[in-house]
Amino acid sequence: MSALLAATVASHYMHPIVGALLGGFIGALLGAVVFALIVAWPVLRVFWHWLTEIVLGLVAVYGWIGVMQSTPLWGSLLVVALVVGLPAAIGPVRRRIMAWIWCLVVRHRLRMCFAAFIATNRAGSLPLILPARPTPAGERVWVWLRPGLSLRDLEQEGQVQKLAVACWANEVRVTRASRKYAALIRVDITRREPLAGKVLSPLPDYVPTDVPANAPTSPGMPPVGLDLPDVPDEPVTAPADTPRPRKPRNNPTTTSPSDGFDPSDYA
Repeated sequence: MSALLAATVASHYMHPIVGALLGGFIGALLGAVVFALIVAWPVLRVFWHWLTEIVLGLVAVYGWIGVMQSTPLWGSLLVVALVVGLPAAIGPVRRRIMAWIWCLVVRHRLRMCFAAFIATNRAGSLPLILPARPTPAGERVWVWLRPGLSLRDLEQEGQVQKLAVACWANEVRVTRASRKYAALIRVDITRREPLAGKVLSPLPDYVPTDVPANAPTSPGMPPVGLDLPDVPDEPVTAPADTPRPRKPRNNPTTTSPSDGFDPSDYA
């Protein structure tokens, strides 16, 4: 297809025979490149899986070499201490870095789960582990399923618990991530309960401390300062309201609302 398209375009600018030969050469070249990618994909897939770690390792190695060549030893050690020690000493920065590190770890753990005990398709191709990001409860990973797999395969009995064990997490939830594509799913990994922690509220600081002892209270509440034995057993009931007489629905003596009404009053 690419050779035919290239030959058609080339024939518009040169002789048809020369254009056909050039299109065949371009098609053969593109086919060779695609064939090489297919053959080398098992090796390229490993580099793709570890791309972030490889980039960080190269940055660390070449960054250290560049610092050593441009500064003395004490300067290099000082730069390393600032780059490594300063984020480790600041709590929010350290926790944020650890959250992103857990995202890298979780992607590898999920890949191991799909390769170990989650059913694959007949071709044996694993799902694509897409990017992950940290959440207040743990991590969230997007996964693109290959043909032959579905969300129902992950929702089978025991599969989610195995995912939680493999990811060193407390709980794992698997849901659809797109209304348009059923192959795109979302894996939510829970490591901690953010709502279970103590929250410091500033409201007690606004409560006045100079409240008099005889401050007025609600009629239904016992007086302030009494112990539990001093509270009466019978609840305090409010006096019953006096029943109001009902008005008749149709009163012939009632004057019409239009009597005495002048529209100029609202003009």
